[in-house]
Amino acid sequence: MRTCVECDFAYDLTVATEVSALARGYADDYARILISDPARLRRRTAPTVWSPLEYSCHVRDVLLVQRERVLTARRVEIPIAEPMGRDERVEHAGYADEQPEDVSRQLWDAASLFAHALDRLSDEDWERRLVYGYPERAERTLRWVAVHTLHELRHHLGDIRRQL
Repeated sequence: MRTCVECDFAYDLTVATEVSALARGYADDYARILISDPARLRRRTAPTVWSPLEYSCHVRDVLLVQRERVLTARRVEIPIAEPMGRDERVEHAGYADEQPEDVSRQLWDAASLFAHALDRLSDEDWERRLVYGYPERAERTLRWVAVHTLHELRHHLGDIRRQL
C-alpha cells in the first residue's frame, strides 16, 4: 500500500468497487466550488500553481482519460496508458479561458461516464492490467486505476480549497 505524503491518501485497493459512487460525490464538491466568484477561480496563487479553475479542468480531463484507459484495458491485453500531457493541456486546451459553469457540468458528466465504466466491471475485469507510468512504469490493475483516480479527485480538491 502506498500513501500520498501531501494529502495522506492511502491506496487501499479494497475500496475500488466504491469509487464510482465516491467519484460522483466528488463531482458535486467541485460543482459547489465552481459556482463561486469567477475571478477567484481564475487566480493563481503562484505562477507555477494552477488556478482552481485549471485544477477543475484537469480533474475533468483525468476522469475522461481514465475512463478510456478502463475501456481499453477491457479489450486490449495489457495496453500502455500513454501520458495525458497534464501540463501541456493547461495551455493547449485553454483551461484558464473556460467558463466555470461549463466545467462544472462537464466534470459531473465526466465523473458519471467514468463511474458507469467502473460499474460495468466484473470481478474478473477488476484484475485486468495495463502499463501505467505513475509513480513508476509498472503493470497496474483496473482496481488500482480506480483508486488512483479517487486519489486525483481528493488531492486536487484539497489543492483548490487551500487556494480559496
